[in-house]
Amino acid sequence: MKAISNKSKIVFLSTFPPTQCGIATYTQDTIKGITDVYGKSITCEICELVDAPKEKPTQAFTLNTKNREEYTTVAEEINNDEAVKLVHIQHEFGLFSGNYGDYLLDFLNVIKKPVTYTFHSVIPNPNNELKTFVKLLLSYSNSVFVMTNRSKEILIKDYGINEEIITCVPHGTHIVVYEAPQNAKEKLNIGDRIVLSTFGLLGEGKNIETGLQALPKIVEKAPNALYLIIGKTHPNLIKDGVDTYRTKLESIVEELNLQNNVRFINEYLDTDQLLEYLKATDIYMFTSKDPNQAVSGTFAYAMSCACPIVASKIPHTREVLTPDSGILVDIGDVDQFADAAIKLIADENLRNEMGINSFTKMRASSWENAAITHMNAYKNLIENPSEIKYSYPTIQLRHIKRLTTELGIIQFSKISIPDLDSGYTLDDNARALIAFCMHYKLTQDKDDLAYILIYLDFIQRCQKPKGNFINYVDQENREHIEQNAEVNLEDSNARAIWALGTVVSISDILPEAITKKATRCLLNSLKWTETIQSPRSIGFATKGLYLYHSTIPNLYVAAIINKLNAKLLANYEDTATEDWQWFENYLTYGNGVLPESMLYAYLITNKPVYKKVALDSLDFLISKTFIDGNFKAISNQSWHHKGAEPQQYGEQPIDVTYTIQTLNSFYEAFKTPEYKKKMKAAFNWFLGKNHLNQIMYNPVSGGGYDGLEKENVNLNQGAESTVCFLTARLLMEKLAQSQSKVIPLMKSRTGIAINS
Repeated sequence: MKAISNKSKIVFLSTFPPTQCGIATYTQDTIKGITDVYGKSITCEICELVDAPKEKPTQAFTLNTKNREEYTTVAEEINNDEAVKLVHIQHEFGLFSGNYGDYLLDFLNVIKKPVTYTFHSVIPNPNNELKTFVKLLLSYSNSVFVMTNRSKEILIKDYGINEEIITCVPHGTHIVVYEAPQNAKEKLNIGDRIVLSTFGLLGEGKNIETGLQALPKIVEKAPNALYLIIGKTHPNLIKDGVDTYRTKLESIVEELNLQNNVRFINEYLDTDQLLEYLKATDIYMFTSKDPNQAVSGTFAYAMSCACPIVASKIPHTREVLTPDSGILVDIGDVDQFADAAIKLIADENLRNEMGINSFTKMRASSWENAAITHMNAYKNLIENPSEIKYSYPTIQLRHIKRLTTELGIIQFSKISIPDLDSGYTLDDNARALIAFCMHYKLTQDKDDLAYILIYLDFIQRCQKPKGNFINYVDQENREHIEQNAEVNLEDSNARAIWALGTVVSISDILPEAITKKATRCLLNSLKWTETIQSPRSIGFATKGLYLYHSTIPNLYVAAIINKLNAKLLANYEDTATEDWQWFENYLTYGNGVLPESMLYAYLITNKPVYKKVALDSLDFLISKTFIDGNFKAISNQSWHHKGAEPQQYGEQPIDVTYTIQTLNSFYEAFKTPEYKKKMKAAFNWFLGKNHLNQIMYNPVSGGGYDGLEKENVNLNQGAESTVCFLTARLLMEKLAQSQSKVIPLMKSRTGIAINS
C-alpha cells in the first residue's frame, strides 16, 4: 500500500538515468539538490522522456516522444494529480519529435499546471521560424531558466523575450572537500605523474583529438605527463557495437607513440569516482569545438574540483573562466593548448592558485545553491509558496574531527585544510567542548567521549594557579606571551567557564572522571570569576555558572551570578533609553548572550528587574536583527552604533548561533511560540535565507563557512564557524525531537539525519 504524502510535487519532463546523457544527469542532480534543501515539503517526480515504449516504467510518468498521442495523454495524467504544483520541462530541441520538437505543443495545450523550462540550447541569430517557435513555447509560461548570462542576452536581444521571466542559474556543481591534487593522486596510484584530464560522453563535439595532438609537445617538457580520457562514447554514436570515434582516438595515440602518456577510462563513472579523478587533476583540458555551445557541465565540474583549466573559447568558458583560474585558447588550436599546458606544468604555485580560485568561484553554483535559485523562481509560479520549508542537513562531525589533534582543536583552516601554524585557543576548545557535550546528550555516541576529554584537558592545561586561563598555545604546546598578554582575555576565560558548566550539566551520562575534572576546574576559577567586568564575559560566565548551579546547587555560585549580573544591570540602566534598550552604546558580536544572562539571573534570584530587562533587551535585539521575518547579523565591518544606520554585509556564523541559543533559552523558560519561530528563521540563514541565497556550510563534511560578505562567501572553515554551525544544528535537532518524539533518529555513516 502506497504511503500518503501531503508534500507538494514538482514534475520534471526529462530524460533520466540510467539513460546516459547530459540532460538526464543534470535533472538527477537538480532534483537531488532540491530534495536535499527542500525535501521536507517538496517531492520531485519524473515524466521520463523515452524514444520507444517502455515495458516496465520506473518513474511516475513516461512519455514516448515519438508517439504524438502520448503528449496529450500524459498531460491529462499529470493534471489528475492534485499534489502536482508545477511542471518543469528540461528543453532541448532534439528531445521532442516534430519540427523543432513541436510535438511538445500538444502537451502544453492540455497541461493545466504552471509550467517552466530550462533551455539547454539557446541558439543565437535564429531564423524567423525558430524565433517564432521559442516565443510560442514561452507563451505557455512566464518563466524560463538558462545557465549563462550570454544565453539570457540572446533570449532578450535575438528572441525579444521579456527579461523579467528569465532566471539565470549557473550549471550546478558538486561540493567536495578541498584537497591538494598530490593527495588525491596518491589515492589513485598516479602520484608520480602530471595529470591532465578530460571527461564526459565522448563524441566529435568533444574534440579530444586536439588534446591528443597537443600532447607530444607537452611530453617533451614533461615526460611523466598522463592524459586521462574519462568516459564512455555517447551511446548514439555506437552502431552495431562499433565504436568508431574511440577507435579513431586510439589510432591517434598509436600514431603519436603516446601509449605511456594516455589512459582511456572507458566507463560511465558514478559521481564520487569522477570527482576523485578531478581532484587528482593538475590541468583540465576542455577541448570542445562547438562555438555556440551554451554551457558545459564537464567544464563546471572540473572548476568546482579545483582544476586549473585550459579551455576552448565557447560562450560558457568566456563568461566564467577568468585569467586567475585558467587559460582560454582558440578552438582546435593545438599549439595554443600545448603552450598553455606547458606554462601551467612549469609553475606549480600558479596551478595551485588557479585551482583554489576555480574552487572558490564555483561554490556559489553548488547544486544546493542552484536549488535555492530554482525554488525562489518556483515560488512565483505555484500556489501557497509559504508551505515550502527548508530541510535540515545531516549532522556531520567529519570536519570538526579533522580539525582536532591530540592537543585540541586547531584555530583556523585554509578552505578545509587545517592550518597547524594557527595554533590552538581556549575560545575554540571551549566552544568545541560545548558542542560535543550537546551531541553526546542527543546521541550517546561513545566516540564523543574522546573528543570531550581532549577539549577538557586543553582547558585544564590552560588554567593558571589563580583560576584564570591563558588563551593560546602553538602546535608544539608552547605558550606565547604576546598572544596571552592581551588586556582583555575575559571573554575567552568566561567561555571556558561556560564549557565547564556544560560538562557538569550532563554529569548523569558522563564518566565520573570527566565530570570531576570539569568540576574541579570550574570551582578553582570562582575567585577570578567574581572579578569579571566586561558585559559579554559576564554573559558567558553566567551561562556556565547557571548550568553548574542547576546540577549541583551552590549558594556561592548563585551569589556570583547575582553579583555579576548586578554589574550588567548597572550597564543597562546607564545606557538604555526608550529607543535603545541595550547594555552598551553599540551592538557588536554575540549580542544574544546579554539578555540571556539577565534571564539566568532572574531564574536564579527571581528578581523581577532581571526578567524585565531580559525581555526588553531581547525584544530590542530582535528588532535590529530580524528584517521582514528574516535574520540579518550585525555587520562586523562596523558595529551598529547608537543613533547610526546599521552597516550592511560582513556577517558571521557566531552571531546566528548565539541568537539561536538565546531564543532557545527564552523559549524553554517562557514557552512563547514566537521564540521558536525566530529560532527557525535564524537557522535558515545557514540554509540559504541570506542576501546571497547561498548555504553557509559544507554538507559533505559539516564544515561551517567563516563569513557572508557582500558578494561572496568566505569558504575557509575554521574552528569557530564550524563549531557554531554544529551547535546551531544540534539545537534545531533538539527542538525537532521535542516537537515530534515519534520520529526516530536515522543513523548514517557520517552523522545523523531526521525528518525535521
